[in-house]
Amino acid sequence: MGQLKYESWKVAWAFFATCMLLLVLQILYGFIMGFAHMGFDGLHEWIPFNAARATHTNLLVVWLLAGFMGSAYYIIPDETQNELWSLKLAWVQWASLVVVGVVAVIGFHLNWWEGRKFLEIPRPLDYLVVVNVLAFLLNIGMTILKGKRYTTTALTLMAGLLAAALLYLPGMITFDSQVIDSYFRWWVVHLWVEGVWELIMGAILSYLLIKLSGVDREVIEKWLYIIVGLTFLSGILGTGHHYYWIGTPEYWLMVGGIFSALEPLAFLGMALYTVAMARRGGRRHENKTALNWSVGCGIMSFVGAGFLGFAHTLPQVNIWTHGTLVTAMHGHLAFWGAYAMLIFAMIAYALPEMTGRTFYAHWANEWAFWVSNIGMIAMTGAFAVAGITQVYLERRVGMDFLDVQDAVQIHFFGLVLAAALFTIGIFMFIWVFAKYGHPLKMVVTAPGGSEPEPMPAAAASAAG
Repeated sequence: MGQLKYESWKVAWAFFATCMLLLVLQILYGFIMGFAHMGFDGLHEWIPFNAARATHTNLLVVWLLAGFMGSAYYIIPDETQNELWSLKLAWVQWASLVVVGVVAVIGFHLNWWEGRKFLEIPRPLDYLVVVNVLAFLLNIGMTILKGKRYTTTALTLMAGLLAAALLYLPGMITFDSQVIDSYFRWWVVHLWVEGVWELIMGAILSYLLIKLSGVDREVIEKWLYIIVGLTFLSGILGTGHHYYWIGTPEYWLMVGGIFSALEPLAFLGMALYTVAMARRGGRRHENKTALNWSVGCGIMSFVGAGFLGFAHTLPQVNIWTHGTLVTAMHGHLAFWGAYAMLIFAMIAYALPEMTGRTFYAHWANEWAFWVSNIGMIAMTGAFAVAGITQVYLERRVGMDFLDVQDAVQIHFFGLVLAAALFTIGIFMFIWVFAKYGHPLKMVVTAPGGSEPEPMPAAAASAAG
């Protein structure tokens, strides 16, 4: 039995385990929708498509937030060299987040929701979310204040988390006007995923690259400043690409178009940042799994969020593609590359440090990385073909919406096959997580990467 460096890492493990469970549930609802698109909607009486969609999209938000919180509970104590301010508060905050997730999923099936995309949770739960996040920020903030050192990485992570909390508040205000309501809803959704979440992403990548690449902290954190600048330069006014067709003034076409064209720069910076730091590193960390997920995050975020986002947010293109499966094409790869892979990278790095088990040497970890990414790229391709077909038939030819849905059913057969491949990769990662990832025992994987064998605590610390 080994001793954890920080007791708060057990809280981080609980958040990581929670986000893995919620991811599995999200994937399940994704399959329900995929089969419904193919015409196999046998669960409609119990899980109608609108409930499945709301559950699928909102579970995405909740499990990513759980992953960010778990990452913060791991990173902040390590960066400040200080135990978490209140472990009891952290456990209460974790439990309340689980309650929010469970009640929201049940509520969606009982038609108890707000009906605002990505912000559908019932209003009473909004207040619990606010209390939950305030407790989280208090705990993290006090830990930093009491810490033995202040780093750019820790402060950037705190700034991103604080801004994400503040930007949740506009989503709690409702308006009678659909235009004004939609206008402020995008303050939450867009400024999260294409704004302050990028600060969180940059901070976590910075931490991982400092640990994995061997490059000096000063060099990596200078890159972090550049990425923060690019994020704010493009992301804030890039919100305009959501305002094209909702009844707002025409000048948003120009503002949204220009700054949407600049948004890929931040993600290109992420890609160059991770690849350059990984190649520049003087030492090669033995945890290649975490390094693969980190570098992959930088590259795939540029492809999904940057390039594919640019490809359909220019107004001349978006006039045809908005509200179609082309958006789903961009959204799936963007969220996967920018944020899901980031959390997988964090888990892949943190678990060996918490458990003393070098399970990253297990063959299933490398296969999980490649199989899940190949599956997601194939899903993106299926969405692209279905989306382009939908745009042509519905927006250009003028076919009825439901007739077009019948016409693209065949493409969802390929989508479901790709999703099955993706799911195999995810389950391989979760299997290793469940088998070797509990933070109570310190053991190391035996040669060959198949079965673990015990090791002394001192040796386990060295292996970490």
